[in-house]
Amino acid sequence: MTAPSREQLHTNELLPYAEARLEGYLADLAGLVAIDSGSYSPAGVNRMADWTQSRLLRLGFDVERFAPDPPHGHPVGDVILARKLGDLPVEQGGRRLLLVAHLDTVFDDGTAAATPFHLDGHTARGPGVSDDKAGLLAGITALEILEEARAGQYAELVFLATPDEEIGSPASRPVTEAAARGVHFALALECARENGDLVVARKGVADFRVSVTGRAAHAGIEPERGANAALTAAHLVVALQSLNGHWDDVTVNVGVVRAGSRTNIVCPEAELRVEVRSATAAGLAAAHRAIESAVARPAVSGTTATVEQLDLCPPMEDTPASRRVFDRARRIAAGLGINLGGAATGGVGDANFIAGLGVPTLDGLGPVGGADHTPEEWLDTSTVPARVALLASLIADLGDSRTG
Repeated sequence: MTAPSREQLHTNELLPYAEARLEGYLADLAGLVAIDSGSYSPAGVNRMADWTQSRLLRLGFDVERFAPDPPHGHPVGDVILARKLGDLPVEQGGRRLLLVAHLDTVFDDGTAAATPFHLDGHTARGPGVSDDKAGLLAGITALEILEEARAGQYAELVFLATPDEEIGSPASRPVTEAAARGVHFALALECARENGDLVVARKGVADFRVSVTGRAAHAGIEPERGANAALTAAHLVVALQSLNGHWDDVTVNVGVVRAGSRTNIVCPEAELRVEVRSATAAGLAAAHRAIESAVARPAVSGTTATVEQLDLCPPMEDTPASRRVFDRARRIAAGLGINLGGAATGGVGDANFIAGLGVPTLDGLGPVGGADHTPEEWLDTSTVPARVALLASLIADLGDSRTG
């Protein structure tokens, strides 16, 4: 094949390279799906890491691999952080790009053997086939295509593979945020939505604990001496749920309620666990203030309540900078015969942490798949060549600011 020129990279000139690799892609995908790599199965995750490390080394990346601190005492697999310097310095228009995928799935050990990878026409099925083994493989394959075609210039490529995305990335988040600092663009390799859309926005999530303290008393002899924390908690459940609809794209959910221990005691303590999701950091902050305001006014005399923020995952906001990246992807996709759409989702991923640092980020750059986290998870393999070519072309486009 004749290597495409820099100007041709934004049409379909890389598509033949991707089509030629489809058979090998499917063989690799079958091997990856056969690995049980649940988030709490570090041995399986590390088999995924072995494969990823080997392929990146073959591409000339410098690979750093290490075990992050285990979250909450649960060990997870290794992080892969790989870097490759390009030949176009930043001062001459080169850009630093971060590609991120994850090695783990939601499935328990034994699932790969019980429901093995199989093809039904163009549809591949198996645990993790879409989330995120096809996306991880698409990223590696796109880089291999660029290498084979001797195409694309950049200042630096960074490839990050995390072991714990499916449990919120508690161990790898600091690594992700450190890797994102100083990059110009980030491309996240979750698979495209079922209708083929890329992901231009993800909601952020804040988790809160509301603790209510009352006063115990004998429920039969002197209930008037008590202060019922459960009753205050019940009022708070109603008040917090009523916050839904106050702001666009903000949801509040009281998901856990605990109170008391015996029926013959006026309840002395209660606890609520609350989740807030919002498309913007401003929405998360507004909901936080509203929760604090509600908690400051306990409904039952003699009770008190406090609120504590337990966790915060920033939103991947739909910003003008990220929209410009999406517009570039859409122009490339048009040359491949794809009418590309952009979707917002309430689910979170590693892209949230990167976008939260202000890096223009685009997600959903793997092939088209769906039914994630279920026994019916699927991948449309007919979309693999075009989506890999799109990803490879986008890497080349973003890596060289002289093409923008």
